[in-house]
Formats: sequence, structure tokens, C-alpha cells
Amino acid sequence: MADDFVRRTGGPDWVPYWAAARDRELRFQRCRDCGAAVFIPQPVCTGCFGNTLEWVTSSGRGTVYSYTVVHRSFPGVKTPFVAAIVNLDGGGTLKGTLMDVAPDPHALPYDMPVRVVYRDSGQKAADGSPFLTYCFVPSHGDRT
Repeated sequence: MADDFVRRTGGPDWVPYWAAARDRELRFQRCRDCGAAVFIPQPVCTGCFGNTLEWVTSSGRGTVYSYTVVHRSFPGVKTPFVAAIVNLDGGGTLKGTLMDVAPDPHALPYDMPVRVVYRDSGQKAADGSPFLTYCFVPSHGDRT
């Protein structure tokens, strides 16, 4: 079973990431040498090429750095939606969809506090289980 999970998730470097996602936690690698945050699991740091990466759990909270309202996308993707770049508390920057907001640039501040949530993507695996994806939602200042 574990070997099958490793094969399906891209190898042993990805196991902590996907296991955390299954539990609705955002995990990433942080370099002990240079402090870089690495969100796509790697065998070495993408900042300094050191091999001192460790897994850390993010609070999943941050602030919107930038965004765009997307009006055209792939067939089957409902538009408009908000694609955002978020600076995470504790370091790192992540891109994702900002949900539960009106896609109105006049109503979206760039420093809006947000948090990561996991939702069903609407797609299914071969065994029928749903794919989860992370997205951001406004946190309304609940930075506990």
C-alpha cells in the first residue's frame, strides 16, 4: 500500500506533501541553511542547492500580494474567478484561486488576510475518490 502511494504521488519526496494535503494541512520544505521555502518538493534547496531541507507545516495564513480576475480559461472552467498570489505568514509565496469573494477588483484589497482551505476540485481519480485542491478564502482578520 505505501509503495503504491509513493508511485502514485510522484516519489518519496512528495509523500509528506500529499499526506498533509489529505489531512488538509499545507506543508512545504524549508532550507536550514538559507531559509528558502520550497513548495514543490525537491531533493535539494532551490535557493542554495544545499541538502538540508526539512518539512514544516504552514499556518496556511497570509495576505494577498497581487491578483487578477480571470475572464477566459480552459473549457469547463467557470469564469470569472480570482487568481491570487499570497505571501504566507512565516515565509513563502504561493499562487492559488481566491474563493468566496466577488470577482470585482474594486472590492479586493491587495493586503487582504486569507487562509488556505482544501476543497473538492470536481475531478475524480480512477477509483472514484475526489481530488482535493487548495485555495484561499478571506480570513476576516481571524489570525489566531
